[in-house]
Amino acid sequence: MQKNALATQAAAAMPSSVAAGGAPVRTAYSVLGAISFSHLMNDMIQSLILAIYPMLKASFSLSFMQIGLITLAYQITASLLQPLVGYYTDKRPMPYSLPVGMGFTLTGLLLMSVAPNFPMLLLAAALVGCGSSVFHPESSRVARMASGGRYGLAQSLFQVGGNVGSSLGPLLAALIIIPHGQRSIAWFSVAALVAIVVLANIGRWYSRHPATKKKGGARVGHPELSRQRVAFAIGVLVLLVFSKYFYLASINSYFTFYLIDKFHLSVQAAQIHLFVFLAAVAAGTIIGGPIGDRIGRKYVIWASILGVAPFTLLLPYANLFWTNVLVVIIGVVLASAFSAILVYAQELIPGKVGMVAGLFFGFAFGLGGVGAAVLGNLADATSIAYVYKVCSFLPLIGVLTILLPDLESKRAKA
Repeated sequence: MQKNALATQAAAAMPSSVAAGGAPVRTAYSVLGAISFSHLMNDMIQSLILAIYPMLKASFSLSFMQIGLITLAYQITASLLQPLVGYYTDKRPMPYSLPVGMGFTLTGLLLMSVAPNFPMLLLAAALVGCGSSVFHPESSRVARMASGGRYGLAQSLFQVGGNVGSSLGPLLAALIIIPHGQRSIAWFSVAALVAIVVLANIGRWYSRHPATKKKGGARVGHPELSRQRVAFAIGVLVLLVFSKYFYLASINSYFTFYLIDKFHLSVQAAQIHLFVFLAAVAAGTIIGGPIGDRIGRKYVIWASILGVAPFTLLLPYANLFWTNVLVVIIGVVLASAFSAILVYAQELIPGKVGMVAGLFFGFAFGLGGVGAAVLGNLADATSIAYVYKVCSFLPLIGVLTILLPDLESKRAKA
């Protein structure tokens, strides 16, 4: 009986790249491309909403507190609901929840384009957030199912779509919505409709996948680690995500102000430097996953979080040329962490792919908003240069990676 139990544990620990008959399962690149494209559309719409705050403030005579309430309504639905959606769909797979979720986003966009007052704006923002809360955990599950065992590569391809979409949103808002006003928000419903069609096709593929036939009551514990050890490791990963996204918030929200204040650049020139950083983030996102598949995710987490510290510590004291060099290195190195962290967490809790994805996507998204607010208050009280000096120490939290168990070694022993 003991041998049978060990055999069962070993079988559960095997990567899903091997089918029941021993044949390898190929990576479904067409599915990964489709889900990455849908991620681009989803995150483009999300960042679009944030980029039009100045227009909404002027059109509806909103206070900064009301702008904050719009963000709160959006983040409550987009961040806090994600783990709950993931937890539910882990037990009851819902292949067609993806196009339904994008339907919430479409409804929110159309409502925002015609909203006559502030309460309707709040409702519209909450609907867009609901769409995101369904999309991220379920699409992360699809990426894992399509990975063919190359989980890091799959998550990287999936996430780079979101990075590109996030960078496109502010540009499209400046080019289309700001000149043409509130009603032009409805034009972006075309993007949501295209995403719904793509996601419906993904839903058909998802519904035929063997993973949807598994019973929800399957074992979810790690075969080699106690529940306390897994919980401790998840806590360490949460702290690492905190260090990463608080630092990213300082760049995403305030880098243009930093460049204007320190080097007296124009707004347009500062924006170009910001887009160079965002391109570096996209490159790092692609690189991190495949490297983690090859050398082990713990090593990628080490190099990405702690390894970026020398560059962040130098940044506040660099001239303009070296500032550009350093932010490119920081973007590439720091962005490589999230795919590795997410896949590592999913391997810690092998039966909870959706819940883990929802937890980390929701936590990362929420931290970005909280970080922007906290660092904004710090900048008001001190200076924007001081913010970067304080944030430069955040990657040192990466030393906590030493506390993570080496899952690759444990799997090899099993």
